[in-house]
Amino acid sequence: MFKNILKGLASYKDSLKLINELKLWKFFLVPMVISFLLGTAIFFAAYGLSDNLGRFFAKAWVWEWGKETFTNIATGLGGLVILFLGFILYKHVVMALSAPFMSPVSERIEKHLYPQARNQVHHRDTTNMEQLWRGLRITLRNITYELTLTIPLLLLSFIPVVGIFFTILAFIIQAYYAGFGNIDYTLERHLKYSDSIDFVKRHRGIAIGIGIVFMGMLFIPVIGVILVLPFSVTAASRVTLEEMIKEEKLNLPHPDR
Repeated sequence: MFKNILKGLASYKDSLKLINELKLWKFFLVPMVISFLLGTAIFFAAYGLSDNLGRFFAKAWVWEWGKETFTNIATGLGGLVILFLGFILYKHVVMALSAPFMSPVSERIEKHLYPQARNQVHHRDTTNMEQLWRGLRITLRNITYELTLTIPLLLLSFIPVVGIFFTILAFIIQAYYAGFGNIDYTLERHLKYSDSIDFVKRHRGIAIGIGIVFMGMLFIPVIGVILVLPFSVTAASRVTLEEMIKEEKLNLPHPDR
């Protein structure tokens, strides 16, 4: 697992070089705008609604002494809750809306790294409606699982001292599903719904590694939400293709051979 996490982290190496070489920036313009606007909206929602949520939580404190302190703490925690849940929705909404732009990027990377794929790789014969339905199923599945797992962990993270363990675990789960979404831009061309899920499960370490960088970039003010998709999709496409070749999902020689 740890080795695969490192592989996912290392997949970002030379991503910028590959993006520039293939002139992919034009495909990222709309997704970058979507990412920036949604990320900004979530930030201001956390900032604006934290007071309301804090006052709501403060009602549980029935004593007058310490009420102001408790309200301030509740306001801060309320902002964190909104921000945390916002990140979950952000990932899935941005990746879903960016799919029409990211899938061609993944395909261009595939054709560049493996020119023989033009004649030897057979993509699944599906209609646009079938692809849309498949993508919707993946998104709804991942959101459901992620919320089910992270909300309890979010509540447990408020426990003093041991709460840090639950916070880290919640971050890893978020990273996994962020990596899942980026990997699926490549899988959707080759594997069915159930096969894609099985593939990511077998390579969950790689998904976590990709997702860790994805999540980390979101904490970089402004530029992070703008550049997160270009780098993560490029990294995920390359490492996913390598793993598919190893598993003979693609009948092509591994680039190291």
